[in-house]
Formats: sequence, C-alpha cells, structure tokens
Amino acid sequence: MLPVVGGDLEVPLVGGGRARHANLDYAASAPSLVTVAEQVAQLLPYSASVHRGAGFGSQVCTAVYEGARAEVGRFLGARRDDAVVFTRNTTDAVNLLAHCVGHTAGRSARVVVLDLEHHANLLPWSAVRRRVVAARPTPEETLDALATELRAEPTALLAVTGASNVTGERLPLARLAALAHASGARLFVDAAQLAPHRRIDLAGLDVDYLALSGHKLYAPFGAGALVGRRDWLDAAPPYLAGGGAVREVTVTSVAWADAPARHEAGTPNLPGAVALAAACRALGALPADALVEHDEALRHRLVKGLAGLPDVRVLSRWPAATGISSTGTAATGTSDTDTGVGAPVGVVTFTFAGDRAAGAATDLAAAYLAAEHGISLRAGRFCAHPLLDQLGAPAGALRASVGVGSSAADVDRLIEALDLFLTSGPRWRYALGPGGWAPTPDDRLRPDWAASVPASPGLAASPCGT
Repeated sequence: MLPVVGGDLEVPLVGGGRARHANLDYAASAPSLVTVAEQVAQLLPYSASVHRGAGFGSQVCTAVYEGARAEVGRFLGARRDDAVVFTRNTTDAVNLLAHCVGHTAGRSARVVVLDLEHHANLLPWSAVRRRVVAARPTPEETLDALATELRAEPTALLAVTGASNVTGERLPLARLAALAHASGARLFVDAAQLAPHRRIDLAGLDVDYLALSGHKLYAPFGAGALVGRRDWLDAAPPYLAGGGAVREVTVTSVAWADAPARHEAGTPNLPGAVALAAACRALGALPADALVEHDEALRHRLVKGLAGLPDVRVLSRWPAATGISSTGTAATGTSDTDTGVGAPVGVVTFTFAGDRAAGAATDLAAAYLAAEHGISLRAGRFCAHPLLDQLGAPAGALRASVGVGSSAADVDRLIEALDLFLTSGPRWRYALGPGGWAPTPDDRLRPDWAASVPASPGLAASPCGT
C-alpha cells in the first residue's frame, strides 16, 4: 500500500537459509515509510540550531520544525487555536498532560479512566486523583458506566484509548466527548494505535486532547506529540525547565513562554518532528477509504485464518459488538465521526486453548515463528496487564498487527507457520532463559555492522512489551 524501509528485507533462519521478513508487529513499532527516510536524509545536511541562529541552516531548520508542527495539526484535524507540543512518545505526552492537569485543576482534580487502558494511559494519572472504572460486558453498558461516574463527582478529564493495543477494539469518540462535556469534563484520547489505522478529526469529534507516537506512525523512534487546547498547557509550569521555554530570565525570576515552546525546553528532536510530519503527510494523502479498506481486509483475513486453526482463541473484550466469532467474521464498522462502535483496527491478539495453553506456549511460538519462518509477532502482556487479566490471559498472549506495508501473503505465511507449530511442533530446539524462549543453538548471524554487539537473544523479550 505504501513502501516501508525494510519492506524487502531478508532475515536468516536457524539451520541456514533466509526468508523475506514478514513483519506483523506494527503495533509495537512500525517501520519508517520510505518517504519519511528520504525527508530526514534531505534535512540532515542543513543541521543547525532551531530558533537559535541567524545562519541559513538554522533558518531552514526552524522553518521545517514549525512546518512540521502545522502538518501534524492538519493531519489530526486540530482547531486553529490548539497547541501541538512535540514529545518523545505517547507516554511522555500523557505525563505532560497529567502534569498540566495537576497544576491547573489542582492535585485533587479527578481523572476517570477505564481498566482496559495501556499502562501509558493508566499510570501517569496517579499524579492526580485517578478513578478507574471497570469496563462492562458491552460497549453500551461501558458508556453508561462512564456517564454515571462522570455525574457522580466533579471530574477534570476523561482519558480513554482510541484503539486497544491488545484487541484493536474502539469506543465511539464523539459520544465519549459528549459524555465528558455534559459533565464539565474534558476528553483525552491515547491515539497511539488509532492514528496509524484511521483518520482522526479532533475538531469534528470534539476531542480536547490527543497523544500519539511517531514510532507507531511510520516514523523513527523518539518523537511524539500532544495536541489540544492550549489553556491548560499555558497555565501549567513548564514540563521541563530550560532554554527555549522562556521569554525572559533574571537570577531571581523567569517569564515563561506560552505553549508549545513552554513545554519544549532544550534543543528539540528536529529529525523526529520532521519524520513525524512526513508520515502524517503521506498518510493524509491516501484516498479517504484506502487505509480503512486495507486494514479491515487484512484483519478479516487474519481472524478468519486463526479461526481455522486448532486450539486458537482470539481475544476480544466485546466479541458480540466487534464481530469476533468462531468463523472469523469481522464487524462492519462505522467511521470515527459516527456514534456507533467502529470495526476494530488491525491488531489481533490470541492465545492457545486446551493442552497447548499450559506453560509459555505463546512465548515459544513467537521464538519459533521468528527463528524458523522469519515472521515477527509480539508475545507478552503488551503493557496492558489489567486487560490481559480480564481476557483470561494473565501469563500473556501472542499479538499480530498489520499496517500499510503488510500484505495478504504475510498473513497467509503466519497462518501456515502456526498450523505447523500446532500440528507438528518446532523442528529446532529451544531453551527457556531469563528473557524467554530462544533457539539453541542460535546460528543466525547478525549483520556485519551489528556483529560487535554481544548476542543476548533473551533480552529481546519483556513481561510487559508495548
């Protein structure tokens, strides 16, 4: 659909041989778009200070940095007076907003969240007064529970995920915004998983704040953004104190700049901001329905293929609403400007049932898929421990996720490889180490430029993940 860096990469397999890398781990970190890499390469010869130089390079860098800010705002449908603050990632952006809530609405200010959130939209709110609401058996009941909680006590903010990083499921953002505003609260959306799969219109949805990560939106690591209403951002003290965040400084006083500069102290991550903007530009240039059609087709193919395998259970918080069934039928979704529950995005998590559910079978399957087939999935709890507990997978699960560089052939390879794993088992030996399962011996050679790095295959695994 769109060319990505490494789209034709071949990786070594245990026992010799190579295979084209089938990357089905987009939800963790997506590869950069080719156009993004080209944009960064064009920028680097002009490297100079942003906002701090009279030279030509500095003028170019300042212009493209502020241009990147405007591009991100356009892509997200930001209002004219919204602030776009560049951050390191979604986690950084949520912590920044929590900092602002605590200083503007007071540390006693209340933030309401659901118990199915990614840790990035759960843990930062401990800095204020957090109320966690348990998700109900249906989306409609969950919305009712949120409405009841919002009416029960004054609330500053309702913080929700745009799309689950575990199940891909979505709640209707326009309705959530209306619920929040009816109770005098604002709405924050963690769009780390939503933005790569669906168009977002902040103004049209009436969402107050949104955060996203560049590394999930086809840009390199290290850049993200918090976008939204500037009054809280202007009222709070700087997230970081330092140069660039000020208007005037004496040894006894300081006059802080307004947002976004107020929260961007120090030399900014210019390549990261430019890369994020380039990704937004490329995705925004796609035909309106192309992204959704590509995403839903691959998700449908994946769920249907998994349904045909023995002892595989696809995880869903609301299976009746999102179309997860034994036949793999996918839901017919609504757009994000509608009030109904939209079809899940291309993130599918599953576990093994029966005898295969014992032990660390999902971790072993992930190691097997990579080592013997060149297929990348995530195994773990995906920084969403409470949700995995609710879904009956407290020890973890497997997650396959697709994106603009994914193809039907990638999905078919995964289904075929999993079928072999479930019916015949791995052909290689694997050992369980401190970081998880790994092939033993592991005879896959690293690329020459990485050969000097000590091999620690177990360190790639994590009980949390992202």
